[in-house]
Amino acid sequence: MTAPLLAAQGVCHRFGELAALEDVEAAVAPGELCVVVGPNGAGKTTLLRVLAGLLRPDHGSVRLRGSPLDSLSRREIARSVAVAAQEPSLPFPYTVAEVVGMGRAPFLGPFGRESGADREIVLEALARTGLALLSERRFPTLSSGERQRVILARAFAQTPCVMLLDEPTAHMDLGHRVKTFEDLRAWVAGSPGDRAALVVTHDLILAARYADRMTLLDRGRCVSHGTPREVLDPARIAEVYGVEVSVLDDEEGRPVLVAHRSRIAYTPRPDGSDR
Repeated sequence: MTAPLLAAQGVCHRFGELAALEDVEAAVAPGELCVVVGPNGAGKTTLLRVLAGLLRPDHGSVRLRGSPLDSLSRREIARSVAVAAQEPSLPFPYTVAEVVGMGRAPFLGPFGRESGADREIVLEALARTGLALLSERRFPTLSSGERQRVILARAFAQTPCVMLLDEPTAHMDLGHRVKTFEDLRAWVAGSPGDRAALVVTHDLILAARYADRMTLLDRGRCVSHGTPREVLDPARIAEVYGVEVSVLDDEEGRPVLVAHRSRIAYTPRPDGSDR
């Protein structure tokens, strides 16, 4: 495999007594769209935050272009890595254009003045995500799905070499979910020598269709890593997610996940009720 742009090796992280990550490895190489999946509480968001340098691992290391992440300043990291968080909160009712423009912050001069080139990059990011007509709307007035697109546009405007995205399609309708993965696939392919994306998602169907490689986490550990077909083994999915599935082929030979029935059973209360 080509040398990764961003890689975590043997990463462990704890929140008090809770082991959120145990000896996890993850990497994204140039031209790759990688996806991290797993049930709730598996450690997916924690891994993304460690990869972004927002959390320091208790053990293990993270490297960006071969350099230890903890040797780089936040500004240096932000010039190469863009993070699109789930459920973003902003302290002020900025316009859509202002929020997307925040992606240029790592590149602005000491007085924070945008250049003409910066403004062009922002306009391109707004157009890429279908937000040009909403550019003057206030961020809090948007729907949840529209806000997710704004955060994605901000990541595009940051012109990174690596995107780290936490549930980027949360709250989006089906058309925009597919469009988002198509855009990420096109963005990665547009400069295969210098771009990669890692997406945390619960959408196994879109992950199977668009990912080059998948990592399946469960209770802080890596259960499986490989191509979508290798990871999406029905027996493994049943064990990790508690749901019976079939894996079929689409017309292009890519795996398609079909869910049949859940194996999850909630424990009733001592009085015999389940409420």
